[in-house]
This record gives sequence, structure tokens and C-alpha cells, in this order.
Amino acid sequence: MSSVVSEAPPQTSPGLPPLKLGNITVDTPVVLAPMAGITNNAFRRLCREYGGGLYVSEMVTSRALVERTPESLRIIKHDDDEKVRSVQLYGVEPVTVGAAVRMLVEEDRADHIDLNFGCPVPKVTRRGGGAALPWKLDLFTSIVQTAVREASKGGLPLTIKMRKGIDEDHLTYREAGRIARDSGVAAVALHGRTASQFYSGQADWNAIADLREALPDIPVLGNGDIWSAEDAVRMVQQTGVDGVVVGRGCQGRPWLFADLMAAFEGSDRRIRPGLKEVADAVYRHAELMIDTFGEEPKALRDIRKHMAWYFKGYVVGGDLRARLATVSTLVELRGLLDELDPAAPYPGAGAEGPRGRAGSPKRTALPDGWLKERTLNTAQQADIAAAELDVSGG
Repeated sequence: MSSVVSEAPPQTSPGLPPLKLGNITVDTPVVLAPMAGITNNAFRRLCREYGGGLYVSEMVTSRALVERTPESLRIIKHDDDEKVRSVQLYGVEPVTVGAAVRMLVEEDRADHIDLNFGCPVPKVTRRGGGAALPWKLDLFTSIVQTAVREASKGGLPLTIKMRKGIDEDHLTYREAGRIARDSGVAAVALHGRTASQFYSGQADWNAIADLREALPDIPVLGNGDIWSAEDAVRMVQQTGVDGVVVGRGCQGRPWLFADLMAAFEGSDRRIRPGLKEVADAVYRHAELMIDTFGEEPKALRDIRKHMAWYFKGYVVGGDLRARLATVSTLVELRGLLDELDPAAPYPGAGAEGPRGRAGSPKRTALPDGWLKERTLNTAQQADIAAAELDVSGG
């Protein structure tokens, strides 16, 4: 990309070696978090053009994948030049999760698999999935052991991503981390929030440090409140993690991966794009979206949600912002971007910091009686298959 200043090969600073996930080496220990509706082929490619790391596809549900729905097959499709084809699976039932992993292995559709135990969305947690699932130790253990066994048949490293727990009174990350390690996972990533926090408040980096100390024999990755390269360096210094996972911080800022790569190389080089560079990135993103979806109207509808993130802090004007948020063709987008002042510089702090909806703390939606005990009762075992509904996109 035009705003990348250096094309030096990725090197990590002596303080943070490359991230080892089984037989995979990630030179820059940064992982793009799976984000539904965001981390498709187009966005992953855009991020790769700026910097190094591991780029995970959108979450896909195990049942949808086993049933080969067109959308699930689109989600797991990777570009030919993606060095590590990384797929995140969601599931609540061991047999279905195992079948999905087996499909990815036998059909050579992935090089790395991540399991989602961190999603806080009500339609997921109210069925016992996502961040609610590790509360049930027997179910969590069965899913992880089954997935690791199936992944190992193809030599694929399997990792998990989770939250601290359901709320501060129902934390799960310590037990889940130990179970995952003992089951043979390649790494554990912890988002330092509970499900009930959603994305509000501050991420608890102390919990991340606690997990890092509790699991000295496998890589632990930290997630939460990384809005800049400096945040990532601070997290590593404060927690001792082996790498960082970046989600909302890169929305509208794919160049964050260049900054992260530079920081872990020990360089103080950072990208501070003026309005022209941002406009160029938006247009490039739109072109890649058309390649991904194969149809211009769908691609342009999809990119609308990115506009507020890209232009956060920049002087654009309300009318132009509104028109960018309803753009429908590439020609129209080009015309609107040409109305921007190409000489406008990087606005500084206004373009930094949190982006995306944080939500507000709320009681987590859970199945009836979920918190009464740490194992599934008979009724919950009977109901769990219903939770394998397609929740992709949430």
C-alpha cells in the first residue's frame, strides 16, 4: 500500500520471539480477531498488504459447515496467497464440532483452527454457546478434546479464544485454560472481559497476566483494548503474553498491522495517514470487496458500515459522511472520495482510540438453570443440539 514506508521483511524484537502454533511460525506475533461481517477475504487481504501476522476468517458455525451451506463455504474460502488458512469454528455439541474439524482436515481447507468460546451475543449465549459454554466443564472438555483429536490427524494446530467468564461471580478462564492445555491445544487467547461486559468498560489485563502465569507451558495471547501499537507493547510488558489479538482496533485502520509489525521489530515507525491515504484505502477495500462477493451492489452495501471507522476524527463534513454511508456503486464512491481534501493531514488523537459499538453491561442471556451447576443436566443435554443453529453473523 502507498502508506507503507518500508518493505523490510518481518522481524520480531528480541523481547518477543515469533509465535509458535504447532508447526506454524507467525513471525509477527499479532492475530487478527475473527469478526463477523468484517474479517472476510477482502479485509484480510487489505490488512496483509500493510503488515504481518495471523489473519483469522469470520466465525463459522460447525453445523452450517457440515451441512455445506453456501455462506459457510464462502466464509472458509481463502486467497491462494494466504500463507496460513485460519478458520474459527463455533459449536456447542462435540460430535458436530468434531465433524466440522474433520471436514476441514480431510478436504485440506485450513492450516489452523480456532474455537470460539468468547462470543457474548445473546442469541449465542442463551443457547449455552460462546462465552457461556466454559461454565459447563464436561461439555467444554468434550468439545476441546474432540476438536484437538480430529485436528491432530492432519497435523493442524488448534487454539481457543475465550473470555474471563460469564460475569465477575462466574469466572471460567482459569479452569478452561487448564483443560485446554491438558487437551493439547496449541495456544489460548483471552479477552479480558466477561460476557456481561460485552465490549464496555476496560479490559482486565491482570486476568490475562494471571492466565499467562498459570499456563507457563503453552502460548497465551492477550485481547482487549489494543487501539495502537503502543497499547500492544504495553500489554506484552504488563502481562508477559506471547502475542496479541486485535479486533475492533483495526476497524477502519488496516494500517494498524504495519504499526504493530514495526513495534515488535523495535522500530518507532508508525503510519499516520492523511485524508488522501485513507481515501485510497477505502477505495482499495471496495475493489477487494467486489472481488470477494462477485457483485458490486452487495460489496458496496457491505462497505458502508466501515465509513465511520475509516473517517473517525477527520474533517469530512456531515453531508459527505451521510452520502458515503449510502454509497451504492464504485463510480459513485470514486466521486465522493474525490470531494475530500487530499491535503488534509492526519488529525492526531481524534483518529485514535476506541471504535465500534461497545454496548453496555447487561445480564448475560443463558439457558434456564445454566448457572446452578458446572455440568450439564439431563434436560440441558437434550436441548444442546438445538443450540447448533446457524449463528454466523452475530
